[in-house]
Amino acid sequence: MPEYKLPDVGEGLTEAEVVAWRVKVGDVIEVNEIVCDIETAKSIVELPSPYAGEVTALLVPEGETVAVGTPIIRIGADSAVEEVAQQPSRNPDADMDIDLSNPAASGGGEGESLVGRNKADRGPTRRARRAPGAEAANKQAQAAFDPGTSPAPELEELPEVSPPPMQTAPAAPADVRVLAKPPVRKLAKDLGVDLTTLTGEGPQGSVTREQVQAAAASAPAGETSYGQDVRSSVTHDVPRATGARETREPIKGVRKMMGQAMVDSAFTAPHVTEWVTLDATRTMELVERLKSHREFRDVKVSPLLVLAKACLLAIRRTPEINSFWDEAAQEVVYKHYVNLGIAAATPRGLVVPNVKDADAMTLRELAEALGDLTATAREGKTQPADMSGGSFTITNVGVFGVDAGTPIINPGESAILCFGSITRKPWVVVEDGEERVVPRHVTTLALSFDHRHVDGEKGSRFLADVAAILEDPASALLF
Repeated sequence: MPEYKLPDVGEGLTEAEVVAWRVKVGDVIEVNEIVCDIETAKSIVELPSPYAGEVTALLVPEGETVAVGTPIIRIGADSAVEEVAQQPSRNPDADMDIDLSNPAASGGGEGESLVGRNKADRGPTRRARRAPGAEAANKQAQAAFDPGTSPAPELEELPEVSPPPMQTAPAAPADVRVLAKPPVRKLAKDLGVDLTTLTGEGPQGSVTREQVQAAAASAPAGETSYGQDVRSSVTHDVPRATGARETREPIKGVRKMMGQAMVDSAFTAPHVTEWVTLDATRTMELVERLKSHREFRDVKVSPLLVLAKACLLAIRRTPEINSFWDEAAQEVVYKHYVNLGIAAATPRGLVVPNVKDADAMTLRELAEALGDLTATAREGKTQPADMSGGSFTITNVGVFGVDAGTPIINPGESAILCFGSITRKPWVVVEDGEERVVPRHVTTLALSFDHRHVDGEKGSRFLADVAAILEDPASALLF
């Protein structure tokens, strides 16, 4: 029987975590059907099967990190439907029991496979009676593979001497499953939200990410058993009764890669950060005009769009900002394209996908690309290729109400621009030779750059050019 070994789905991938299985033992699958979701150092990736046949074994449990080349699933030859029906199935309450009857549904977007659809569509099935010894061994193996879940008891499989009856909560029907996409189900697990308590409001009656977050926010303190806010520590959720004063969370996947990259960058490239505070009132006025323009009515227009365009124009006058220092070759590599990275905070950690060849786009095309980029990042669907090859990055801390910061340059780049919040503040303006203090939209930009080859004059000129465009967007005609 062929064993599917964990492949290298990205450049230089050495390991990955099996986040969730899309199949179970006994399923008959086709070539290119999605069998599991894996989390690499860059993103969550759907893994298609190179083989067709019956799944005979899942060799790696969910949540385990394994090296590239490790067998993760065993797939045998095609079996008849009757033979599949006799195979021991996983616990109907397991997380990743989904419908694989439609291979196209395993892609991203609204057509993505929904966890739990398999049983809802298939209807009830009857298990074959097995000997008590075989069932006990099966339950023991199941518990070892999937800790934390317990198979539902079946009357015909109870031992002759049963333990005293216990008061238990009513179980949800085994054959009607809550529909949810894998990222949503994982978020629910992280936040400690029971999906069976929610009524789906998304496509096909699926539970949405917003519903999970709302349920977690409304839960009383200490109600969740293992939940945590996606941007905070889990320590405050640990009940005092357990005596636990600390909790530990493994560093892996995106967070592990991000931490190592920041350490490498901070202690390799000599960082210099410069700041400028400016009047962005005319930029805000431009944003409002663009929102009402017929060409921009169906895309998101924000100050970030104007800033991105300003950076692309300013790079033309200071190409060193779009280069990088090749330490091994002792060369400065100038890039004649701009892959514009946008730092995005997600439940999995900070990711920096980039818009390829952003400098060749119109303002409308750039708006569409930024909208797609951020939407994909929020859904956890950013692919490794979307985060490689970046040449310049913008990090927008203003969305959190922060004025500015000292960002760390991404490896392989020479500069990163921090965009602070835009707030109404008193500002001195000169009109008809007279100075007046008036309320204006004010923001702060902070540029960190590699001082090995970007000197103060070049960094200052780039930052001044970007600020000039935000203060007066019409000045972009001069570039």
